[in-house]
Amino acid sequence: MFLKKSKIALAQVSAVLGDVEKNAKHHLELSRKAKQKGADAIIFPELSLTGYTLRDLNTEVALDPGTSPLLKGLREMSKQITIICGGVERSHTGGVHNAAFIFEDGECKYTHHKIYPPTYGIFEEERYFLAGQTAHVFESMKLGRIGILVCEDLWHPALPYVLSYQGAQLIITIAASPTRLGLGENSTDVIPVNYKINSDHHIAYARLFSVYMAFINRVGVEDGVNFWGGSQIVSPSGEIVQRASFFDEDLLLVDIDPLAVLHAREYSRHMLDEDLLLTQQLLAETIITARM
Repeated sequence: MFLKKSKIALAQVSAVLGDVEKNAKHHLELSRKAKQKGADAIIFPELSLTGYTLRDLNTEVALDPGTSPLLKGLREMSKQITIICGGVERSHTGGVHNAAFIFEDGECKYTHHKIYPPTYGIFEEERYFLAGQTAHVFESMKLGRIGILVCEDLWHPALPYVLSYQGAQLIITIAASPTRLGLGENSTDVIPVNYKINSDHHIAYARLFSVYMAFINRVGVEDGVNFWGGSQIVSPSGEIVQRASFFDEDLLLVDIDPLAVLHAREYSRHMLDEDLLLTQQLLAETIITARM
C-alpha cells in the first residue's frame, strides 16, 4: 500500500510576522503536544514560520531549512514526529521561494516550492517570490506516499492530478487563505463563501482521485487581512472527516486509513480507468492548437 495507517495532527495556528524564532518555538510546543496525543505527523499552514504579509521582509526571514540554527529544535523533534510547515527558502540564484518543508528523522527531507504565487486582488506574491517548477510525491516514513501543495497550487487541477497518478494517496495543502475584515454586522458573511469554495475543491479532488485531501489554513490578522481557518480533512469518498473552527487556533487529530482508499476505488473506478497516454496526447495537441 502506498499509504500507511497513521494519525495526523492539523495545527491551525497564527504567526508572528517576521519572527521565525518565536514561531518555531510555537511549532515545537504543538509538535510535542501532538506527539503526546499519539500523532505520527503534524502539519502547519503556509508560511507558518514567518507570517504571510512579508513583502520586503522575505529576504530577512529566508533560510536553509536543513541547516538553520533557528530550526534545530524542529529537526530534532522530527526524530519523534514528522513535521510539515511553511517558510521562506532562499534559492541558489539569490531569490526566495514560498515553500513547504518536511522534517523527518532529524532532517529536512523535502521541500515543495509554491508553483503559482498569486498576484491579483489583495495578493502580491509574485513581486517577491520565485515560482516553483515541479511537483513530486514524497515517501514519508510515517505516512507513506504523500503530495504537498501550497495554497494557490490547489486551484490548478493538473497538480493534484499529477500527484495522484504518481501514487500520492494523501494530498496536503498548506494555506494562508484570507478575507478582509468589514465594518457592518454582516462583515463576516464572506467566511462561509471562502470556506465553501475551498471545501468544494477538496471534496471534488478526493472523489475524483480517491485520495485523502488535507487542508491546513492559518488564523490571525496581519496588515488588516483576516485569515479564517476552517482547516479540514476529506476522506477518499468525499466526506468531511473533521473541520477546525473559524478564526481560532485549533489542533485536530485525524486517523488515516489506507483501506479507505482501496474501498473508494472499488466503489468507483474512474481513477483506475484514467488513460494517461491519451491525456498526454490531448495535452500535446492542445499546446499546439493554443500556439496557432
